[in-house]
Amino acid sequence: MNLHRAQEILAADEKITVELNGVPVWIDSVDAGKALAKVHAEENPADAKLVAVQELEEVR
Repeated sequence: MNLHRAQEILAADEKITVELNGVPVWIDSVDAGKALAKVHAEENPADAKLVAVQELEEVR
């Protein structure tokens, strides 16, 4: 995923499915300067991690 799309998904009102290594995640924040996103697994909000935006995949 590119940085611009990650920012669009973060700002979207509707739920857009995003996966990290096949696991559904929520994007909590995006650091545009470093191209990183803070995400957490849908089933485990406490398990947040920082990943490169390019590792995320939008599920259509």
